[in-house]
Amino acid sequence: MNTYSTVVKFFQDSGIFIYPSILIMAVGLAIALERYFYLSYARRSNRRTWDELLPLLQGGEFQEAYSLTAKSKTAIGKIVNSGLRRVKSARRREDLDAAMEEGMMEIVPRLEKRTHYIATFANVITLVGLLGTIIGLIKAFTAVAQVNPAEKAELLSASISIAMNNTAFALMVAIPFLLIHAFLQARTSEIVDSLEVAKISFLNLVERVKAEPAPTK
Repeated sequence: MNTYSTVVKFFQDSGIFIYPSILIMAVGLAIALERYFYLSYARRSNRRTWDELLPLLQGGEFQEAYSLTAKSKTAIGKIVNSGLRRVKSARRREDLDAAMEEGMMEIVPRLEKRTHYIATFANVITLVGLLGTIIGLIKAFTAVAQVNPAEKAELLSASISIAMNNTAFALMVAIPFLLIHAFLQARTSEIVDSLEVAKISFLNLVERVKAEPAPTK
């Protein structure tokens, strides 16, 4: 109960500028959670789809692989499907690479979507906290200059509380947001790198299968 009372008093002593900070924190957390679950799902589903595709590609069963990827909603399924559509018509490796790169250009923005907002919110909440701090200091100086000596200490204490609480809350939110942003960027880069590796593996497998002599009857 003592902790709860301390938290409540903290927000009560922070002035009106704490409310925009709380709103920014709520939106940022919602985006962070949505991105985390989306990227975690994308990572698992890509790995599962590739595990299903690899034996088919290694065996040269491109039609079966095409049927599988045509139904897939995963990033790796869509990229491999882009390459499989060009397997018969493409004469050079570069043609397949270009087709799959086009698929990558469609997928990667979805993986990176909204992540940059978290870093932006970290900067914005710091500025909002700074604004609340400045307002609190202005009130503090006004209290010193204009009010009666009997009221000066109380108003000065309240104004300094506004200033310090806004700064503290902004930093308590901004620092984790920057760490979350770095984590999500690293997770996104990991997924993109895995897609690049899968693309190269696919191109190598296609070249190997095409280079193998057709089985004689």
